Amino acid sequence: MIRPDGSKATGRFSLARFDEMTLAASEPAARVRAMNELGISKQIVYPNVLGFAGASLMKIEDVALRNFCIRAYNDAVGELQYASGGRLLPQAMLPFWDVKLAAAELVRCHEQLKLTGFTMTDAPEPWGLPSLSASYWDPLWSTAQERRIPVNFHIGSGGTGGGVWSGFDTPRSLGAISTILFMANMRCIVNLIFSGLLDRYPSLNFVSVESGIGWIPFLLQAAEYQVDENGVGLALRPTEYFRRQIYASFWFESRDVAWAIDHLGARNVMVETDFPHPTCLYPGPRKKLEEALASLSPTDQAAVFHANAERVYGISATA
Repeated sequence: MIRPDGSKATGRFSLARFDEMTLAASEPAARVRAMNELGISKQIVYPNVLGFAGASLMKIEDVALRNFCIRAYNDAVGELQYASGGRLLPQAMLPFWDVKLAAAELVRCHEQLKLTGFTMTDAPEPWGLPSLSASYWDPLWSTAQERRIPVNFHIGSGGTGGGVWSGFDTPRSLGAISTILFMANMRCIVNLIFSGLLDRYPSLNFVSVESGIGWIPFLLQAAEYQVDENGVGLALRPTEYFRRQIYASFWFESRDVAWAIDHLGARNVMVETDFPHPTCLYPGPRKKLEEALASLSPTDQAAVFHANAERVYGISATA
């Protein structure tokens, strides 16, 4: 949604043609130049066209072709990472329709392509697959935990959580669905906490991507209440699970960010820009984020700005 002159388009999901867009939306060298101008060292990059977790590929009935598309995508983003000098860090997509193949592809992406994480749908049931807490998925979770590879749940990777009412024009529809998508990740985090999966894989990290953080203190307070009221036998409290293994990112929130971080813990929050989507924090993302975090201590600011991402994704912000 950013034009070549640096202006930002509004009221639609995307500009129609590549020549209407900034080269930073599609070319690594131009993206790195934009990052330099915006004061950004490195960016974690998530899938888009093929779906936020590759679910769009399930429309391809030819399984061999579907598997090829996944490998081709991962090879391409591996080249993107290399071309950026390691400053763009795309997350892998996996053939989740075949858990053994998914685990093998994760190893390939980690060892050969040096990718730092992967995206995953939190709703595999529509494709006849069991929920993510089932033992069926153990080969994938075991591989990820052993290699310290984080699992990313991008908004929309498990569905939209419900559509918008009919009769909306494009700006109204875009605004409504973009808000609803945040709340879809609430379902994901709640299921992680109550499923027992975090007990079985206590050092596996999960990231709620592009979902914001302001609603998470409420979620945890509600989960704590329901645990007590319903006698749920969890090994840890919901907030303890979150602080041990779950992370979330924010960008446009400002007024109550410090309050939310105080409740969640500074080590569980990361910043993002959403560039170059319609709702991206642009221009001047660094200034806006610094203002939002101004009341935090320097140590907590460093955690949110870069240290948490370095730890979770196994990267260095400078090298």
